[in-house]
Amino acid sequence: MNTETFTANTKDVGGIPVARLLPQKERRTIGAWCFLDHAGPAVFKADSDGMQVGAHPHTNLQTFTWMLEGEMWHQDSLGFRQLVRPGQVNLMTAGTGSAHGIAHTEQTPENVNTLHAVQLWIALPMNQEIAPNFEHYPELPAWQENGADYVLTTGAFGGRRAPTTQHSPLVGVDIQVREAQTLTIEAEAGWEYGALVITGSVAAADGTRAGADELLFIEQAEGSFTLAAEAGTHIMLLGGEPLPHPTVMWWNFVADSREAIAQAVADWNNHHPRFGQEIDLSGSTLKRLVAPEAPAGIR
Repeated sequence: MNTETFTANTKDVGGIPVARLLPQKERRTIGAWCFLDHAGPAVFKADSDGMQVGAHPHTNLQTFTWMLEGEMWHQDSLGFRQLVRPGQVNLMTAGTGSAHGIAHTEQTPENVNTLHAVQLWIALPMNQEIAPNFEHYPELPAWQENGADYVLTTGAFGGRRAPTTQHSPLVGVDIQVREAQTLTIEAEAGWEYGALVITGSVAAADGTRAGADELLFIEQAEGSFTLAAEAGTHIMLLGGEPLPHPTVMWWNFVADSREAIAQAVADWNNHHPRFGQEIDLSGSTLKRLVAPEAPAGIR
């Protein structure tokens, strides 16, 4: 078993503390999970507009929003507009290949002054033809066991299966430990695992420890592994089978080569129809964001 601890790169984004755990120089992905932000918890000032993210594109990935507190509006270039609330998942699929992409906006409602969420991206298998899509999951498997609360956001775990659409083998579980205990995680052969610590701390069997806004990475060949969690610990457990091709990331794009990234940048900035219908921003303060040019050395 190989274990490592990664500390977040934390920034203040419009009054919201955002802790980025993936990608990092030493660890780009966990299975197909290629992006991991812990946003908040934030309480907005009375004169604040909250979170306001203008129209921006994605390619070759899914955005996976897991809400913990507050609410957020999603609006996309497929015509979907959906409010996501705590305990719910919004799953947006950009599609694969040079003919597909998607764009969306993200906003907190006017009457909501809090935000706490885990924002993830899933790199899509680019050897599959996948069309753009959007899905909202208002109900997910939830249960209590041995002084811990579980919500299964995607995949299979604990004899249960989430309804969330997948294009490669993954698992995501929200676990809140009320009593100090050791969790036994049944591992899939060849998968990679990570535990994002939202509060509290966890330790692997070899003593490797992670605290709040740290990511404990576990590479487990087969069988199971354990996580010792102190009382009050809240984690997001992630796992998955690595993709069979490179995952290149720049700005809001995923591809399998720099050339494909450069094409996505040009297509978005030139209003290519691959990204769907233009989102109507009239009557809004939101703008259509411009994609920055990709540097020569991205990988």
